[in-house]
Amino acid sequence: MKIIFGMNTCFAVKRWVEASEWLRIISEELGLSDCQFSLDILDPFTEEIAKSRIINDIINNAEKYNITIHSAFTGLAAYSYNLLLHPDFGMRMNFLYWYQQAIEIASSLGCRGVGGHVGAFTMNDYHNDERREYLTKTMVDSLSFLSSMAKMEDLDYFLVEPMPLSREPPYTIEGAKEFYNLINDQIEIGVPIKYCIDLGHSCAVACKSKYSRDPYNWLKEIAPLSPEIHLQQTDGKADCHWPFTKEYNERGIIEPTKVLSAIDDSDAQEISLFLEIIHPFEADEKMVLKDLIESVEYWKQYL
Repeated sequence: MKIIFGMNTCFAVKRWVEASEWLRIISEELGLSDCQFSLDILDPFTEEIAKSRIINDIINNAEKYNITIHSAFTGLAAYSYNLLLHPDFGMRMNFLYWYQQAIEIASSLGCRGVGGHVGAFTMNDYHNDERREYLTKTMVDSLSFLSSMAKMEDLDYFLVEPMPLSREPPYTIEGAKEFYNLINDQIEIGVPIKYCIDLGHSCAVACKSKYSRDPYNWLKEIAPLSPEIHLQQTDGKADCHWPFTKEYNERGIIEPTKVLSAIDDSDAQEISLFLEIIHPFEADEKMVLKDLIESVEYWKQYL
């Protein structure tokens, strides 16, 4: 099994948004050559001239530091929205266009994939069977369309991230399998819809399945459908996004040996593991870097 190890660039949001900085940090401070690009650094709705300048800057610095950008992924900003499950039709179309722009960014950066959080039901829609079924169907249609757009832009896959809320499907292992078949059976011309599992997301309060609340079961069952995986330390009760430092490893449930064993049991052929560590915005930058370095060194012992 081939494993690629890298960093999601969420660490750079608001702190080191210059491509010359976050790419240098990944290369020189962390000693990595692979990353997943957070769309919090470049909003897809950015005006074209400004967007093109940022993209060119990223491309030039990625070449300078010999960094491969595997995918473009939603961050905290997009996670604040209902996206493709918004109750208003116009807003759903707005976010469909947002994702089209994200696909173009990913293609420009030479990524294999793009995706992330794709939708959240409102409380009213979630508890209304008719509305929930209708919006699920419209989201499947939207993802099928985005799949075809991704193919036109020469991407390999579109990523959906299972989330830690029942209103943000899929949130169970069985639900993920059903959704995977539902959407991919509908795609006629397009890239496959794949998953990006996050090891801190198996904590949905409404989830009654003890099996689905175990992150290692997600790996054993879904890793073959998930070419990219987010690594975070967590207590299993919340979506913590802690670093893999001595302090948090004593409190957390994620162990590299168990992660790698579960992936191996899944028969996945190739996996990209990306640390997605999110510090509070008020955290000291020196501490942020220290935590990132310690987390990378910790994982490298097992890879």
